[in-house]
Amino acid sequence: MTTSHSQPIPFPDPTNEENPSSPERLNLSPTTSHSVIKEHRRRRSSSLISKVGPETFETKQDQDIQDNMNATWVHFKGAWLIHFVILTMLKITYDLIPTISNELSWTLTNVTYCIGSYIMFHQIKGTPFDFNSGAYDNLTMWEQIDNGDQYTPVKKFLMGVPIFTFLISTHYSNYDLNLFVINLVACLCVVIPKLPYSHRVRVNIPYLTDQQIIN
Repeated sequence: MTTSHSQPIPFPDPTNEENPSSPERLNLSPTTSHSVIKEHRRRRSSSLISKVGPETFETKQDQDIQDNMNATWVHFKGAWLIHFVILTMLKITYDLIPTISNELSWTLTNVTYCIGSYIMFHQIKGTPFDFNSGAYDNLTMWEQIDNGDQYTPVKKFLMGVPIFTFLISTHYSNYDLNLFVINLVACLCVVIPKLPYSHRVRVNIPYLTDQQIIN
């Protein structure tokens, strides 16, 4: 009577290239910066309206390295006062032009301020400083202020200034219908992006806006 012996199961050869669990195959290196991950997650948006997704863990770590100087300066009282200084200088400048009436001067002051405010807070992304490993490159300045929290004191102030300027411009333009429409459109263009439902939302205009977004 013969007994059958089961053959031993061969142990996986760590040098075998066909073995997916080989230590040589699992050559993983730690992530040194969120920018590498960001580059791989980048895609081109084909929709008109898109939304920027939340930051990765690595991005959050880079944002916490130090204070964001691009957003903290707005909390100083001098930064609040500069808005009224700019409005005053704009009004004086337009009043010095003889062909511009007082009504049109107020309207141009409002429109100019709104355009500048939109570009500064809602158009330009990232920071002018080389720090935090580019952790804010995908966020506008408005989205960086107070870490994206809504209706903070400084954000209420920044939202109130264009509304106040609109009301003043409308009053001193004697409620002219054409000037009222211009002032209203300028005000809405800078107030709507500040509302909570506009947070991280991007309007992609072909050939005019950067459609590279991160999901």
